[in-house]
Amino acid sequence: MPLPAKATTSPAKISVILVTYQSAAEIKGCLESLLQASSLPLQILIADNASTDGTQTLLKNILANHKSENRTFEFFLQTENIGFTRALNVLLARADGDMTLFLNPDTSGWPPDGLDRLAQHLLDSPSIGVVAPQLLHEDRKIQPSCRRFPKHRDLFFEMTGLSKLFSRSAFFNGWKMGDFDHTMARDVDQPQGACLLARREVIEQAGLWDEEFPMFFSDVDWCRRVWAAGWQIRFVPEVKVMHHQGVSVHKRRAAMIWTSHKSFYDYLCKYHRDWRGKILNVVAGITLMVAAICRIAGYCLRRMARRTEQ
Repeated sequence: MPLPAKATTSPAKISVILVTYQSAAEIKGCLESLLQASSLPLQILIADNASTDGTQTLLKNILANHKSENRTFEFFLQTENIGFTRALNVLLARADGDMTLFLNPDTSGWPPDGLDRLAQHLLDSPSIGVVAPQLLHEDRKIQPSCRRFPKHRDLFFEMTGLSKLFSRSAFFNGWKMGDFDHTMARDVDQPQGACLLARREVIEQAGLWDEEFPMFFSDVDWCRRVWAAGWQIRFVPEVKVMHHQGVSVHKRRAAMIWTSHKSFYDYLCKYHRDWRGKILNVVAGITLMVAAICRIAGYCLRRMARRTEQ
């Protein structure tokens, strides 16, 4: 699906991509915070994956009250939940800004000029293709949000607990960057996809997000393709955004556990195709399947126990 013709507006225009699902409790704060974070023209594109909690009605009311000359809104109602990545691509194919902001609805708390400051980093540094802010928990503590691209050994370290035992080790906890304190600006493999600002040229070269990853690891895969296209990805801690991590995931916890483990396996299979990689992929697949079953069983048992107590 081709991208629209490049925007020629001045100053730079930002397309904002938001995918919602059962987001009524979060979307109002997300949009109101975002709208005061930039003076630049914004094209706000929202796809709702068939929410039943009033998200769609709430969105219509919010958008009706915030239209202006340099704020345009497009709203796409899905009749079924088509998955996060597929819905994101529906919007990405319609984005015509000079930059695109990938944003989760469980983000809020932007500083007044936060989005403009992120955009300035792209304008000032031609080699940087994507920038990401520092994410914060609700208590304003730093939320570790940067990761290295995962390897087979990282799965072993996670499953054996070595990544937690040596939490600050660049080797045992290298995937989740336990050796990095998230207070310094630096290039990183992959910031969380909850908030990423990318040049249009990057999207044209890296392409749409891979729908083989319906929810998880699509951001990891896309960032890997950004680097492969010759662009840097910069973490910018001076801009801080609150992220209510896992809100959407917890609404369908069991299904999301399975999806996340399968996507981890699919990611390893995509990037490790030599004979050694294929052997390790089999081991990883069995490990991830067993781990997913155990986690889902534990979740169901805890939920049953809570219901019994009530």
